Amino acid sequence: MDLVPIDDIRAAAADIAPTVLRTPLLRTRWDDGLWLKPENLQPVGSFKLRGAIHAIARLDPARRERGVVTHSSGNHGQALAYAARAAGISCTVVVPEGAPEVKIAQIRALGATVLLVPPARRLAEAQRVAAETGAELVPPFDDRRIIAGQGTIGLEILDDLPGVEVVLVPVGGGGLSSGVATAVKALRLSTAVIGVEPLLAADARDSLAAGRLVGWDVALTYRTCADGLRAGLSELTLAHLRERLDGIVTVTEEEIRAAVGRLARDARLVVEPSGAVAAAARLFRPDELPAGRTVAVLTGGNVDPALLADLVTA
Repeated sequence: MDLVPIDDIRAAAADIAPTVLRTPLLRTRWDDGLWLKPENLQPVGSFKLRGAIHAIARLDPARRERGVVTHSSGNHGQALAYAARAAGISCTVVVPEGAPEVKIAQIRALGATVLLVPPARRLAEAQRVAAETGAELVPPFDDRRIIAGQGTIGLEILDDLPGVEVVLVPVGGGGLSSGVATAVKALRLSTAVIGVEPLLAADARDSLAAGRLVGWDVALTYRTCADGLRAGLSELTLAHLRERLDGIVTVTEEEIRAAVGRLARDARLVVEPSGAVAAAARLFRPDELPAGRTVAVLTGGNVDPALLADLVTA
C-alpha cells in the first residue's frame, strides 16, 4: 500500500499554520525525562483540528461548496465543524449513541447538524448523507489527508526536542499514530514511536500481532472510558503502523483514570481519558517502554466536568 510520505506532512504543516495552535512541549515536575505535548489546548480541545483543517484545505472549490460530512464520537466531529464554519460551508456529523453529551453539545454549538445513530451504523449513515447531498466525506482517520495533518505533531516534537528518544502516542483508529510515526521515523529513525491503547479496546495490539485487521465488537470496546479510542484500525492505518510503529502497550481503566487526575493536579492540564493514555503508559508501564527522553502526546481535553471532578479528587 502507498503510504503517506513526509512531504505530505510538511505540506499539511503549511496548510494548518494560520489556524492551528503550535502546542508547546511541557516538562513534567514529577519525571525529569518526560515532556507533554498538550493538544488539549487546541481551540476545539483536541489534535483533531489538524487533520480537519488540512482535509478541507485540500478540497477543490466545487467540492468544498457542497459541505462536508463525517462520523465521530466527538472530537473529530468538533474539529470538522470548526473547520467547516471557518470555511463558510455546511457540516453534518454522525455521532454514535453513547458518545459523551459534552462533546455532542459542542458539535452543535459549532453549527453542525448532528445525527445520532447506533454505533454500528455510524459509517453507513455518513456514507448515506454523502451520497444524497454530495457532501465530501471526511473520515476521522481512514484518509491520507487526515494522517498528514495529524503527522504535523511529529514535526513539532522534533523541532522542539531534537534529541527525543521515545514518543508515546494514543491509538484508536490509527490516524494520529500513523502520521506521528511517519514524521518521526522520516526525520529521526532512532527515535522509538510507541502506540498506547486501552486494554479494553486493544484491537490495534491484536491486529499488529496477527499482521491483519482484527476487529473488536463495539460491545467490548464501549467498556472503556477512553471513548475516543474505541474505533478500530483501517487497512490504511494498519499498513502505516506495521511499517513505522516500534511497538504498542496497553493500559488499564484504573491507570487511565489515575493519569487524568495526575495531569490535572500536577500539570494543571484538563485531559480526557482518551488523551491521557500515553501519560498513563509512562506512569504505570515504564518497564514496557524504551528508556530515554520521552514525549507523551496528550490528545484532547473534552471531558465531562463531573467525571473530571471525580478523577481529580480520587
